[in-house]
Amino acid sequence: MTGYGKAVAQYNDRKICIEIRSLNGKSMDLTTRIASQFKNHEMEIRTLITSRLERGKVDFALWVEQNEKSDTPSINKEVLSGYIEQFKEVSKDTGVPLPDNMFEVLLRMPEVITRKEIYEVSDDEWSITLAAVNNAIDELMDFRKQEGASLEQKFLDKISNIGGLLASVEPYEKERVEKIRNRITDTLERYLAVDYDRNRLEQELIYYIEKLDVNEEKQRLTNHLEYFVETMNGVIGQGKKLAFIAQEMGREINTLGSKSNHAEMQNIVVKMKDELEQIKEQVLNVM
Repeated sequence: MTGYGKAVAQYNDRKICIEIRSLNGKSMDLTTRIASQFKNHEMEIRTLITSRLERGKVDFALWVEQNEKSDTPSINKEVLSGYIEQFKEVSKDTGVPLPDNMFEVLLRMPEVITRKEIYEVSDDEWSITLAAVNNAIDELMDFRKQEGASLEQKFLDKISNIGGLLASVEPYEKERVEKIRNRITDTLERYLAVDYDRNRLEQELIYYIEKLDVNEEKQRLTNHLEYFVETMNGVIGQGKKLAFIAQEMGREINTLGSKSNHAEMQNIVVKMKDELEQIKEQVLNVM
């Protein structure tokens, strides 16, 4: 969901600048900084951003730059001339000489220096500005798409790695059953030195081994891996769903680890957890 977009629109002597950036977020968290001239259009801007970007922590800024000439304060010549005439009349009537710094004094008099008041945005200017807002959003969306393509490849690699690790478990499963059998019979014969019912032992071993069977976990994990890829290639806006699937994958991997009872299998489980953790970190960046 991270992205950045910028657009500039020109209208008369004004340059309208727009910037928008987004970060990861579970919902839409929009912050706006909009020039006072456009404040009455803020709700329209917020609605547009929310509908197009859907979710994320979004920061939007719109400001206006005017050329130096139009932005320079102006001297009100009529007011200045009026003050000069009054100064001369008062000086003549009172006999008080005009001050040496009269021009400096005059510039501090009320309404001699005027600044351009905030203007009202016309329909034409708003139309141009709205198009620029959409252009900035388009640029941000393109940024998101590029990142999305990179994430897609990462996810495919991680899913493939987990699938490969899962397949590598099978040889150790058969070895594990034989090790369990040998360990139990060796304990009975070496330390207890008693006769035992071999048929009963087989039954107990079958029960014990069934408790450690991981075929269901393997099948469910395989299904989750396939479903993750299927969902990723589906419609836009599946980020939350991918996060839920990743959680389910984690449950199966954890159960596989608790049932493994075998050093090599547990090492494989640790590697699968590492691959899954990288998926969980990046899935937060998916719409």
